[in-house]
Order: sequence, then C-alpha cells, then structure tokens
Amino acid sequence: MGNKQEDRKEKGQNKEQNNKEQNKDRNKDKNTKNEDTKERKEAKAEAEKHRDERIESTGQLTLDESESEHNIHLITIIGEIEGHDNLGSSSKTTKYEHILPQLAAIEDSKKIDGVLILLNTMGGDVEAGLAIAEMISSLSKPTVSLVLGGSHSIGVPIAVSTDYSYIVPTGTMVIHPVRLNGMVIGVQQTFDYFKQIQNRITGFVCEHCKISKSRLEELMMETGMLTKDVGTVLVGKEAVEEGIINEVGGIKDAISHLHDMVEKRKSDTK
Repeated sequence: MGNKQEDRKEKGQNKEQNNKEQNKDRNKDKNTKNEDTKERKEAKAEAEKHRDERIESTGQLTLDESESEHNIHLITIIGEIEGHDNLGSSSKTTKYEHILPQLAAIEDSKKIDGVLILLNTMGGDVEAGLAIAEMISSLSKPTVSLVLGGSHSIGVPIAVSTDYSYIVPTGTMVIHPVRLNGMVIGVQQTFDYFKQIQNRITGFVCEHCKISKSRLEELMMETGMLTKDVGTVLVGKEAVEEGIINEVGGIKDAISHLHDMVEKRKSDTK
C-alpha cells in the first residue's frame, strides 16, 4: 500500500514538473515571439524613417512593394534646376550634383529595374538641365517621365529624355528661347553663342520626340501668347498633339507602363 502511494505521489510530482517545464517553454516561445515582433517593428520604423529622410533630402525613393516585384527608382525634378551657383535658401531647387551620381548608381545597380521621373519645374540652368537629360536618355534601364504642374524651359529636354512620357491634363510646358542672366556683351560672338546653345537644346528635344525643329522654333518665337516674353504655353493634350509628349495620363498610367516595359525587357533578355 505504501509503495502505491509513493508511486502516485512520484507520478504527481513528475506531472507537475512536466507542466512547469511546458509552461516555461511556452513562456520562452512567447517571449521570443514578442522579441521578434518588437525587432520587426523597430526595423520597419527605422526603414520608414530612412525613407522619409531620403525623400526630404533628395526627393528620391525606391518603389519596391508592387505585386510584380519590380524595383522602380523614383526621381523628382522640382522647383528650379540648380547649376554651378547656389540659389537662395528660400528657393525650391533640384541639384544636379545629387541627380547625376544617383543616375550613375542606377545604371550600375542590379536591383533597380526601371526609373520614374516626376517633373514640376520652372526650368533653370541650361548646362545642368542638359546634363541631367543626357544622363537619363543614356540609361539602359526603362524610363518613364510624368509632367505634373509644369516642365518649363530646360525642363522640356528632361521630360522628353525618357523612353516614354506622360503629362497630366492640367500640366503645362513653356517653350521659349534661351535667356542669359548678368552682363551681356553686344557683339556678334555673343549672338553666335546664343544660337549654339539654342541648337543644342532644339537638337536634343527633336531627337527624343516627334516634333520637327522648324515647328519647335516656331513655338519658341511666338509673340502673341506671353504678355512679357516670347514663347508658347502648351497645356496637357496640346503638348501631345505637338508631338513633344507621348500621352496624357497620370501616376497610375506612368507606373503601369513602366512595369510593362520592365517585364518586356526581362522577357527579351531571357
């Protein structure tokens, strides 16, 4: 009888010990799970912080959460395109020394599949604008541009430098001759230099879209539209009808078309 009681007591103790160990393991798993969740939340918060800082400092972002699993790099061209001279701190600017290295990194990256350019610019430095346009046009990755508020002056070559271009219905493009700030010497060489710059711009634009050089120069020299200047304002569909922009559309159209271009490129290289 005594042995049976001792066996029951021992079994009870073993069962209690097993329960304690199981509870301990469950608590351990729960703590591990909580730690993993906490680490994931911290990593997500850190990634979002880095993402926000990147947007704020450079206006750039990598879009990598689509169903197609394509990595699209977003670049914004906003405000005034800054050249060799720094503009005032109160001005919204796009710095070409930020854009050019990033474009080089995109070309060299295996992770980036395509590039989306968003434009809302008043124009700016001719040399800087043409440098950005030339870099974009020479990328091997598929590229799409979207003109939002406007893409004026030297923003026109940037808008047409991509493989395909869109403009929103209310977007505008101002086509006008080259202007120079500061002192200008009134000699023939100065006017020849003006003409040379003008030819560089018109040559690039006509090479990357459907408008003819004669029609582009005609739009530049229009005197009846701008009250205090020479040139033409094209709104949305007018830019498409003139052959400068490919299509009227918004962000949905631009991203969808870019994903299609990336998919086609991947299929062609298989």
